[in-house]
Amino acid sequence: MVTVKHNANHYEFETLDQAIAWAKELGEFVTIQFNGMEVVGKFGADGILNGKFPNGEAYTWKKRRRR
Repeated sequence: MVTVKHNANHYEFETLDQAIAWAKELGEFVTIQFNGMEVVGKFGADGILNGKFPNGEAYTWKKRRRR
């Protein structure tokens, strides 16, 4: 059994895949406990949309090639 803690609530899932999928959909900080281990964080990745980060800051990184 895999337990996910979010705020003061606890949720249980049968597999780690199910727990991570739920955490990604939630998009907030969670604690996942399984097999005596604990994984914490905000799961999933924010993307770049129209050249900007989700917080509105411009994304300006470009790969430079060396010659």
